[in-house]
Amino acid sequence: MGVAIRTAGQGDRERVVRLLDEAFQDDPVSTWVFPDAAHRRAAHPRLMAAFTDIVLAEGRVDLTEDGSACALWLSIPAGDADGGDTDGDDGTDDTDADDGTDDTDADDGTDDTDADDGPARLRDAVDPGNERVELIGRLTAGVHPADRAHAYLWMIGVAPDRQGEGLGTALMAPVLGRCDRAGLPAYLEASSARSRALYARLGFTVTGTPLQLPYGGPQMWPMWREPHA
Repeated sequence: MGVAIRTAGQGDRERVVRLLDEAFQDDPVSTWVFPDAAHRRAAHPRLMAAFTDIVLAEGRVDLTEDGSACALWLSIPAGDADGGDTDGDDGTDDTDADDGTDDTDADDGTDDTDADDGPARLRDAVDPGNERVELIGRLTAGVHPADRAHAYLWMIGVAPDRQGEGLGTALMAPVLGRCDRAGLPAYLEASSARSRALYARLGFTVTGTPLQLPYGGPQMWPMWREPHA
């Protein structure tokens, strides 16, 4: 059965924010960024709102017509080391190829003031006392490929009661098809071993070394997909 998909606009902002908040509340990376559950319930929606605003302004949000799933995409030009401001997590139950990838306008952790601006601003806006909001951006930027233009799957989230129905795969398929026709690679970061395997079924392969989040955090896997003939 087909899934009706449309491009979200500003009028869909609150719906997308709520959907991402619900999908990612218990994600491994989100729980690492906000370890305290009560604090996460308060601060996590602000993070999802910041991500949504960035992608609505600079990329594209694909939304199922019934509002049960969404995918946030950015077009990254060659030579751009900043992939967007995200936490690279996965808002699904790992039964679809649905992954948040999660992932940031983050910098490489150097002393370059310009490179630090994005993650620092995100931290100030979302949770000023939480260094992990800023740190995740720096870490993901350090593994984000910069040598070739590509489509970047920042996040993909499915409502908890709709997970396992293949909605994530349905959202990704049209974009990957366009990538194939245009000869454009795609990139994401998987936040679990199971989602990594599912993305592999869509043609993604792990590139580089897995990112191990500090302080006992989970691993994230950078994954790259060459266009298919």
